Amino acid sequence: MSINEEKLNQLEQLQEEIKLGGGEKRIEIQHGKGKLTARERLNILLDEDSFEEFDKLVLLAGTEYNAEKVQAEAVVTGWGTIEGRPCYVFSQDFTVVGGSLSKPMGDKVIKIMDLALKNGVPVIGLNDGGGARIQEGVDSLASYGEIFLRNVLSSGVVPQISVVLGPAAGGAVYSPALTDFVFMSKASYMYVTGPDVVKTVTGEDVTHEELGGAMTHANRSGVCHFAIEGEEECLQEVRRLFSFLPLNNMEEPPIMETGDDPARRDEDLLHVLPDDVGRPYDMRELVYRIVDAGDLMEVHEHFAQNIIVGFARMMGKTVGIVGNQPLYNAGVLDIDSSRKGARFVRFCDAFNIPIITLVDVPGYLPGTSQEYGGIINHGAKLVYAYAEATVPKITIIIRKATGGAYDAMGSKHLRADVNLAWPTAEIAVMGPDAAVNIINRAELARAKNIDKTRAKLVAEYKRQFANPYVAASRGFIDDVIDPRETRPRIIRALKMLESKNDQMPPKKHGNLPL
Repeated sequence: MSINEEKLNQLEQLQEEIKLGGGEKRIEIQHGKGKLTARERLNILLDEDSFEEFDKLVLLAGTEYNAEKVQAEAVVTGWGTIEGRPCYVFSQDFTVVGGSLSKPMGDKVIKIMDLALKNGVPVIGLNDGGGARIQEGVDSLASYGEIFLRNVLSSGVVPQISVVLGPAAGGAVYSPALTDFVFMSKASYMYVTGPDVVKTVTGEDVTHEELGGAMTHANRSGVCHFAIEGEEECLQEVRRLFSFLPLNNMEEPPIMETGDDPARRDEDLLHVLPDDVGRPYDMRELVYRIVDAGDLMEVHEHFAQNIIVGFARMMGKTVGIVGNQPLYNAGVLDIDSSRKGARFVRFCDAFNIPIITLVDVPGYLPGTSQEYGGIINHGAKLVYAYAEATVPKITIIIRKATGGAYDAMGSKHLRADVNLAWPTAEIAVMGPDAAVNIINRAELARAKNIDKTRAKLVAEYKRQFANPYVAASRGFIDDVIDPRETRPRIIRALKMLESKNDQMPPKKHGNLPL
């Protein structure tokens, strides 16, 4: 055997040892929990045979961890492709010291984040680790800080996606929180401090799932955008999301041929709205009928369900959908829905994705809990996001557009480009019943038949104010359209706006009401 062959055999043996991570016994334990290994996850996420690994020869930090002669650090890093398009990836390996962060491990992650920023390519992080490696002391904390810095520098430049497939605690939760989208599987959880510390400090007895499980963060905190049962399904949904996104903020989103006729009219749109204006309906049914192939990837599906946000395609091009949802609290804007809508609008604006807004909103939610919770500031976030956005913005008022919520939901006054309305639209300072009670208080007090008088006054108010034609006469609505024409009208507007070039005044950055 030549010296070259001997050296090559040594390299191949070392590489095989590295692929085992923490060893076969720990891999069995990982599988026993129903979890995949770091490398198995990358095999599902990335196109077959596309993964190019970086820094696989970085050894586990600290000799005290090597009683079992573990070679690899607790993360696998590199790049690969999803449907032929590149992305940088890191995948934490729980079989190696519980996936805890050391300085060498942090350096591996930092390297691929720097490369992603320089090359204008998204970053996808698969998280499954126990936080900072305690034995590393301040070095692990410094690594977290360096990762956080890159999350911030990359924000709005390249898409960043976090996938939590196991524990994420302490400092480990802040990097996902700084990224654009967070996926969580059933076996995962995130929290700043665990159940034991919570019980010691506050006396609360809470489980891992209750404190930081996927559904907790999907429907209560809003930290999680996608809560998905199994790991493989979760990773497939990451691939689906990736297909909607551009590689960076200087590119247009990808185009996918859907075969859906741009001129398609939909007769069923005449029957989406109930005859009774007070009855709810599902705004998703409207969305499915106007987008390509009825395909909507909803974001934050379980959080603030009184507003819908998500990605779809029209003419094969990615669009962002924002729509009030009358099925939940009549589609009213509150603290959570304002935050949800604002963050989605800002993401679309950062990455050149046109925004289509479907409006049926009775106003902002009143009450002490909302006022004490800061609805003024939070509600203003949605106004800020729409006003700041320079991408094409098309708004269709379907039914109600009342009070300040009319302004906030992509109105002409916040630089929307094309504003349309269905004939069923009602645009007013407040609903007809409430308005009559205030405006005509004295007349109602004198009336012999209050119900008959109120009905007459409400009808008059609707004729004068609660319709789309007054706003159209001022130029605030560009046209009142046949509902069946909604899809072709939006598509023609998108074509017209393809060369849009809007600007913000020169400044370092604005001061969003956080």
